[in-house]
Amino acid sequence: MNTQLDPIVSEFETQEQADSYDRWLKAKVQHSIDNPGQGMPHDQVMTKVDAIIADAEQRQSGGVS
Repeated sequence: MNTQLDPIVSEFETQEQADSYDRWLKAKVQHSIDNPGQGMPHDQVMTKVDAIIADAEQRQSGGVS
């Protein structure tokens, strides 16, 4: 089934694309649930995120990294 979707309602062109994305996303989420890994402390994550944001802001303003 290849039903066209309204671009105002969906970012996908067809229902088939939307269903495919849903399957992909559910598989990714299930994989994360099944394999949680070591994790990382919040403060460590925020330090990394802050560095990424600062680097992006510097590049956007024309600064040298």
